[in-house]
This record gives sequence, C-alpha cells and structure tokens, in this order.
Amino acid sequence: MAEKHALRNDCSIRYSREQDAGITGIHNSLSTQHHVMRILGITIPDNKRLEIGLTALYGVGYSRASDILENAGIEPGKKPTDLTSDQENKIREQLEQFTLEGDLKREVGGNIKRLKDVQSYRGARHTHGLPSRGQRTKTNSRTRRGNVRKTMGTGRRAAEKK
Repeated sequence: MAEKHALRNDCSIRYSREQDAGITGIHNSLSTQHHVMRILGITIPDNKRLEIGLTALYGVGYSRASDILENAGIEPGKKPTDLTSDQENKIREQLEQFTLEGDLKREVGGNIKRLKDVQSYRGARHTHGLPSRGQRTKTNSRTRRGNVRKTMGTGRRAAEKK
C-alpha cells in the first residue's frame, strides 16, 4: 500500500514538473515548438494569410488589415509563423493607432446607450430590438426580431367552415 502511494506521488511530481516546463500530454516540447502570434489577447490563426488572420481582431476588417500590413512593409501573403519578432512589433505599432477589441465594444455600447437615454428614434429601435437604419419590417428583419413567423395564410379555411 505504501508503494502505491509513493508511486502516485512520484507521478504527480513528474506531471507538475512537465506542466511547469510547458510540456503537455505525450508531445515533447521540442517537437511541437512553434511561435503563436497573439495580439490584444487574441490568437492570430497560423494557417491563414496575415491579411485574413488579422481580421480575427474586433475592429479590423480586410481593408484595414491590408493597410496595416502595407504601412508595416510586410507582404500580405505571409503566414504568422513566418514573421520575425521585429515584423510582429511593427504590426503591433500600426494596430495601436486604432481603437480595437474591448475599447471599441465599450465605445459602441456607450453610443447605443446614449441614443436610448436621449430617447431618440434610433434608441427606441434598439430598445425594441428592431432594425434602426430604415429597413422594412413587414417582411424580412428575421435576424433582428428573432425568427418569429406570424403568418396568416390565405384565409380560405375560415371561409369554407362557415
């Protein structure tokens, strides 16, 4: 019984050392070592081109990603794994010029809250969960209202029953 307990402690010590070293499971840290590009807490996908991968950031679309790479002097077709740390820092410097991720979400949320507080038409549309940019709602706007179908049909059945 004491041997089992000692063996269990030895395994847990070894496992905790592997965790500290960054080794996970069966993989050896040397064989699976590749650089992961993280910006503002978001992991940029390794398997996609940079101009597409940067769109994973909230507030960066395709055109802004292309502009950032052009200003940084990096070709858009490169993969994030092929970048040097100097190139990554150039991208980060370009991104610092914009409001992105959490700050942008807070700003947009604040704008919507302001519209609601001043009781504007657009604020009321946001409050009621309806489109706020003039789209029709008799048909369509399923996304904004939820997929609610309040159809009447043709009305023939009611006439036949009488």
